[in-house]
Amino acid sequence: MSFQALYVPVGVPTFHLESAADQFERSKKLLRAAEADFVCPEEMLLSVEALRGYLEGKSPDLVVFQNLTFANAAYMAEVLRRFDCPLLLWTLREPVIDGGRLRLNSLTGAYSAANTLRAFGGRPFAYAFGAPEEESVAETVKTVVAAAKLKKALRSLRLAAVGHTPQGFGFGRALDAELMSVFGVELESIEARELIERAKAYDPEGCAAYLEKTRRATCGLDKTPEKNALDHARLYRAYSEYVRERGIGALASRCWPDFFTAYGTPVCAVLSLLNDGGVAAACEADVCGALSMWMGMRLSGEPVFFGDPVSLDEGENTLTFWHCGAAACSLARRDTGAEIGVHPNRKIGPAMNFGCEAYPEATVFRVGREPDGSFRFFLAEGEILDRPRQFIGTSLVVKTDSPCRALVEQSVLDGFEPHFAVIRGRRAKTLRALADMFGFEVYEY
Repeated sequence: MSFQALYVPVGVPTFHLESAADQFERSKKLLRAAEADFVCPEEMLLSVEALRGYLEGKSPDLVVFQNLTFANAAYMAEVLRRFDCPLLLWTLREPVIDGGRLRLNSLTGAYSAANTLRAFGGRPFAYAFGAPEEESVAETVKTVVAAAKLKKALRSLRLAAVGHTPQGFGFGRALDAELMSVFGVELESIEARELIERAKAYDPEGCAAYLEKTRRATCGLDKTPEKNALDHARLYRAYSEYVRERGIGALASRCWPDFFTAYGTPVCAVLSLLNDGGVAAACEADVCGALSMWMGMRLSGEPVFFGDPVSLDEGENTLTFWHCGAAACSLARRDTGAEIGVHPNRKIGPAMNFGCEAYPEATVFRVGREPDGSFRFFLAEGEILDRPRQFIGTSLVVKTDSPCRALVEQSVLDGFEPHFAVIRGRRAKTLRALADMFGFEVYEY
């Protein structure tokens, strides 16, 4: 789906139009630097009638509403009665203070517009104050555009739940109706046994390409018993074909005990390879975990680590994230590559067994739930350190910006779920903006 961002520069002709026209041209330049296809009017919108004509036929995913000069509440009301999409309210700095005429009076217009937003059911909005050349304004616009694009993209996501969460892991469950109504995400379900049965039906020759793909992406597959390696290839084909057939962008898969007891080979390495292939794949059937991963992948353009916080070191100010062995191969340290081992508890392979490569910036993120079922975001930032594998499985060590012990203690007290996505890059600003668009509470540590 194409993304439409709409610039709405309003004002009245009784202020200093030369100053307003100058700000108008500079603003268009800034907006189109953030999003090349920003829809902009040819002229300033200096009456409600002009505004109505400009808005006719538009269907924006983001509105940037700017007071070029003061404008009364009727201008914002006209936008709000037509569109229900994210909105950035932009106030211009008064260009000249010389004891003479007030040229724009944009700030008073912003108060009028914001008051109207509150009157319309408290509609959430982002806010920027400053001239088009100010770095803070450019950063706000860039952040809001990225968040609005992510919000739009969610409406095209089809997320699959493969099987049910294990006993005691109910935090990972979600209802199809709530994901659709809140995020616009389509959730479909399939039993794990259906994919297991599909995998069992394949002949070895039909899975050779999948086995070879795993061999090329990993190190040490030759140490895996031949039967387990072949069963992995069968399962990899079953998941891959299901994902392609159904247009799946994210997947939350049951893993234990079924794939050990009913199939004899873990699904860990399959999920790893799906992540490298652009499908956000979480284990333990954690639907919100898969959703968190997908959002991180959309923002970073790279696979996202998924794991539990398992250890902290106050001296280094680090927090270690770990899981059994489903991390994307491309996240592995270059000196070891994506090593293959066995599942740490069941001692059956193939499962990934490596530490993750260092990265200078990182965001720890989780789409979580409040006790009443409403959604909330967990956010923390830091860097991924150059550390070897910490435990059997896959691990990643984050040096957090905030004191790691306080982060752990407070997030435990806040009752967050034990699965987190670790995203490369600093993504907190965009995710915070997205949370504001949805009206979610943000817990930033």
